[in-house]
Amino acid sequence: MDHQRFAFVIKDLYGGGAEKSLLYTADQLRQRGHAVIVFTLRERIEHRVPEGLEIENLEVVTPFTKVTTTVLTEKWQAHRIARALKAWRPDVVISCACDRITRHLRHPNLYFWVKSDVTAKFSDPAKREHAFAKVRHFYGGRRVIAVSQGVKDNLEQRVGLEAERILPIYNPYEREPFVAMADEPTKLPEGEFLLCVAALEPRKRHDRLLRAYAASGVTTPLLIMGKGRPEHEAAIREQIEMLGLSDRVTLTGYHHNPYPFIRQAKAVILTSDAEGLPRVLIEALLLHTPVISVDCPSGPREILTQELTDFLVAPDDEQGLADAIARMDRAPVAIEERHYRQFLKDSVLPHFEAL
Repeated sequence: MDHQRFAFVIKDLYGGGAEKSLLYTADQLRQRGHAVIVFTLRERIEHRVPEGLEIENLEVVTPFTKVTTTVLTEKWQAHRIARALKAWRPDVVISCACDRITRHLRHPNLYFWVKSDVTAKFSDPAKREHAFAKVRHFYGGRRVIAVSQGVKDNLEQRVGLEAERILPIYNPYEREPFVAMADEPTKLPEGEFLLCVAALEPRKRHDRLLRAYAASGVTTPLLIMGKGRPEHEAAIREQIEMLGLSDRVTLTGYHHNPYPFIRQAKAVILTSDAEGLPRVLIEALLLHTPVISVDCPSGPREILTQELTDFLVAPDDEQGLADAIARMDRAPVAIEERHYRQFLKDSVLPHFEAL
């Protein structure tokens, strides 16, 4: 295998799954013998940076550029990035979560890493078409990495993106770190429980979850883990009360390490309107916890394979979701490596090496 030079470009290392998966992918490529650098556009780091991974802050996002967001400003920022890339001479450049700026780059092997599904984010048709137009403008004729086959299909078929190429490549995982985090001491509920790990926001559809859980008739408690705006949390609490579930449903708030709960859960349930490739389902499988999910765009169908498809339910089929919860409660599925092998690093990283 020829060793390559990979440059990742991201706004910062603060926030959610996109930043975490970028750091992990970059470091795993480094461990496989490639030269790797991560360029950030501002100094804001929340995630643990793997030892030995080179990070360089280009300082092109500043208080001044934030108040003067124009195409001219973006081009100046892109020029600074291009200068750093020229000095580092990468074979592959991967842009993530800063494409408004990096779209002005013209590196011959530049990929834009799209990690979410834009097609289900907007209920208002005008806002949706505006978002689609922006995607076509940014990525038309360019090279794109889609986080799942579903994201690729929606970009092409619903957004109408005509890219040079769109490659579906999953985020890479390894099981051991999740097992180690699940081993960390924490106070867990006594007895069995079902678990939903999702931000308390309307797109995650806790209303759908609660109605289906109530209709399932199961007595196994349900834990809802996540944080959100006070009004969204209040709406969820009100629905719990209205459905008479106060003795069985608990909002646990946000947990920095949810993995002991995920491993202990009888099943993890996802009921979102839209996802890209939902990490929580993959991470549950890595911990050998079975999952139930609605078949929303765009990742669950690719995660729940083989006999797990019995627990993939159409989003508007709340009775089907209730039945799936009841069936899983009666006889939880045993999870094995074959259920998640396609997401392991040894399956995924060769696709990045082939770019």
